[in-house]
Amino acid sequence: MRMIKRGSISRSKALCIRLAAAVLSLLVCAIVIVAITKQNPLEVYAGIVDGAVGTGRRLWVTIRETIFLLIVAVGLTPAFKMRFWNIGAEGQILMGGAVSAAIMIYLGKSLPNALVLLLIFVSSALIGMLWGLIPAYFKARYNTNETLFTLMLNYVAMQIVTFSIVYWENPPGSNTVGVINAANRGGWIPPLFGTYGMCVLLVAAVTVFIAIYMNKSKHGYEIAVVGESQNTARYAGINVKKVIIRTMMLSGAICGFAGALIVSGSSHTISTGTAGGRGFTAIIVAWMSKFNPAIMVIVSLFLAFMQQGAIQIASQFGLNENASDIITGIILFFLIGCEFFVNYRLEFIRKGRE
Repeated sequence: MRMIKRGSISRSKALCIRLAAAVLSLLVCAIVIVAITKQNPLEVYAGIVDGAVGTGRRLWVTIRETIFLLIVAVGLTPAFKMRFWNIGAEGQILMGGAVSAAIMIYLGKSLPNALVLLLIFVSSALIGMLWGLIPAYFKARYNTNETLFTLMLNYVAMQIVTFSIVYWENPPGSNTVGVINAANRGGWIPPLFGTYGMCVLLVAAVTVFIAIYMNKSKHGYEIAVVGESQNTARYAGINVKKVIIRTMMLSGAICGFAGALIVSGSSHTISTGTAGGRGFTAIIVAWMSKFNPAIMVIVSLFLAFMQQGAIQIASQFGLNENASDIITGIILFFLIGCEFFVNYRLEFIRKGRE
């Protein structure tokens, strides 16, 4: 028996492999939970569904987690398509969130809410753009390792947020910022057709823009060529350094904007946990979706659904807070592992008798 790399695979077959992996992940999750709780698997799955969409509030929380995960994955797509491994989405989200919180604190009570929101959106995108420009410049100029560079910038962003909390803590001595502008809701994204309806529209607009940008624009074509081969891109007359810098600025801007949506549209505060690991989970979403924004919607929804459902059953069956992380980890293990079988196939060889 040996593994052979596939020359090609039909979309239907690849989809069947991924669906099989999803089913197996749910089966293993059920076995693990049943082994711990001694409950009927059907009750476990019923608890997952109830936790994700059982009430109107739970449904909106699932939608919220889906769109926040989606926009970060969309933001990573241009960089990843270019084979620039942007592991710094967490930092870019934090910087966008920190600038948003600053505007809410200093201007949220004195300016009209529409103007405050405009400043928040523009400023968060600009700071995210700057946070993406730094590693892009060093990569283009000195060929530094972008993986380590962007990863280290996450910790710089965390320290900046920690430093800011000292000045913004409310009440004094709490080491937290608290809910910003709870009285007048200055800088809060207003609800539309539901709690997070406006955020849904904004994320949908960014997703459609990136889909068109990557597939229909000259810049998207240049990103794809640079990702395939920088030497080929140079031969074709493409300025590789310019493409690297421009693409990472776009990637950072979207991730910074995601930070604004999280702070202004949901948490209404800032902390080192604002990104909530979405910057790393979004890497998996983007990679599993093959950088296709439409598929990212499905993958983001599935992960958010399972995460919220896992939190519910952890509470319902008296499990500790790590149970939801274990379930999510099992799901991701199968979904990532199935990509191996999408790209490779098993071949069985019979030895002939002499």
